Amino acid sequence: MTDILARAEAGERLSPEETATLISLEDGPACRALYEAAYRVKLRHVGNAVYLRGLIEYSNICAKNYLYCGIRRGNGRIRRFELTIDEILAAAQLASEYGYGSVVLQGGERGDARAVGLIERAVGRIKAAFPALGITLSCGEQSLAVYERWRRAGADRYLLRIESFSRALFERIHPADSVFDERLKALKDLRTAGFQVGTGVMIGLPGQTPPDLAADIAFFRDIDADMIGMGPWLPQHDAPLHDDTPETPDKAARRFRLALNMIAVTRLVLRDVNIASTTALQTLRPADGRELGLLAGANVIMPNVGEVEHRGDYQLYDGKPDLDENARSIRIALERSVAGIGEHIAYNVPGTPRHYLERISRRSGE
Repeated sequence: MTDILARAEAGERLSPEETATLISLEDGPACRALYEAAYRVKLRHVGNAVYLRGLIEYSNICAKNYLYCGIRRGNGRIRRFELTIDEILAAAQLASEYGYGSVVLQGGERGDARAVGLIERAVGRIKAAFPALGITLSCGEQSLAVYERWRRAGADRYLLRIESFSRALFERIHPADSVFDERLKALKDLRTAGFQVGTGVMIGLPGQTPPDLAADIAFFRDIDADMIGMGPWLPQHDAPLHDDTPETPDKAARRFRLALNMIAVTRLVLRDVNIASTTALQTLRPADGRELGLLAGANVIMPNVGEVEHRGDYQLYDGKPDLDENARSIRIALERSVAGIGEHIAYNVPGTPRHYLERISRRSGE
């Protein structure tokens, strides 16, 4: 393991088996060595600045029926909502006032004309009011024409998670209304439309193996992703996907460790991309989950800037934190915790992935 880790830190390409070996580490000292190596690579390539993305959950109306998701179309037990453009703009204004360099518009996956138009108008209003604010969209699979409309309106980045690059596992957790090859095409279309492209996976899915996760990281590398958003799979009580055995603290701890391992190995392999330390980490370790993600190689956090009123209606998984915390309280706690681990928040900068800037620079020099 020591030899594998040294070569990974030096930037050598590992075999799939070696990548899987690092992902599957369980021994405490070995895991610490992994995280320390990943953190050194992070410092060399992206520094110790934490970029904040103000999260705006604008709607839980969804046309898809993904088996793991709490806002899936078939869940009749939640109250559906959709923010108005003025409400979205108010949340973006709060993010701007707090010095967050970017916002993320995240909602249920829909392709109807009304939903597409809402995002287009909201993006245009945000960009007109706050030109320096970066805008990330996380609105699911769309056509190239829709991606181009949203890009022209002013959106900068797009996060579309593959969830698993294993075709068998992807098909197991998605019903027939989501097709693996169409997800791959959508990711290519995002690049064609000019977006900074983000993707990611769920970690610790039932039936998932370390070689599956190693293939996920190879996929991130092969599509030349600019940013990665991934976190541990967490069951949702109204979603069909559950493990065959009861949830236990030991199982949750294993998924948390596996998620940190994935962040660290992804940093070692992809070097200069942006990697999110997700809220799901905080769910499993409320006191320090996201902070440990930063120390394992992540450099982005997405604090919620939406109104508390709808937080309980947007639970993709059970145990989601900060349901009753307003945006100001979240910001204060985040400032304290980030400073406590020796990192600093980069205020009023969009935090464009260095990988994207390097890629654009190479292209312009050709």
